[in-house]
Amino acid sequence: MATLLQIVTPEGKVFSDKVDQVVVPGSEGELGVLSHHASLVTTIKPGELRYTKEGQEHVFAVGSGLLEVTRESVSVLSDLAVNEKDIDEAAVEKALEAARKAYEERADDAHPEDIVALQLAIQKAMAQLHVRRRRHHL
Repeated sequence: MATLLQIVTPEGKVFSDKVDQVVVPGSEGELGVLSHHASLVTTIKPGELRYTKEGQEHVFAVGSGLLEVTRESVSVLSDLAVNEKDIDEAAVEKALEAARKAYEERADDAHPEDIVALQLAIQKAMAQLHVRRRRHHL
C-alpha cells in the first residue's frame, strides 16, 4: 500500500507522489516510514532522504527541518531538498570551501548565531556531496 510523500522547501513543493517506503535522516538517526505508520512530528537533520517506489530507490539530499507522518502521508518540510541527479558537485564543493573558510576566520569572534549558520551550511554541503558521490560510485 502506498503513502503520499511530499517534500516542501521555502521555494515550494519539490516532490509529491505515492511511494512504498521513506527513510529520513532524523535527529536521532534514520527513521523508516511505511504506510499506516503511527502519526508523529519530529525534526530532521541534513542528510540523505531515500524513498522506494515500485522497487526503485530514489534519493534527495535534504537540510534541516521537520517531518510529519500521518497514516496516509509523509510530509518533509526542509530548508533544502535536492534530487541526487540535480546536485552540482563543483558548485557544492565551492560552497563548502567558502563556508569552511568563513567558519575558520570567524570562529573566535563571531556571534553564536553566525557560527551555527556556518555549521549548518557545512552540514548541508556535506550531505549533498555524500549523496552525489555515494550514488555515483556504486
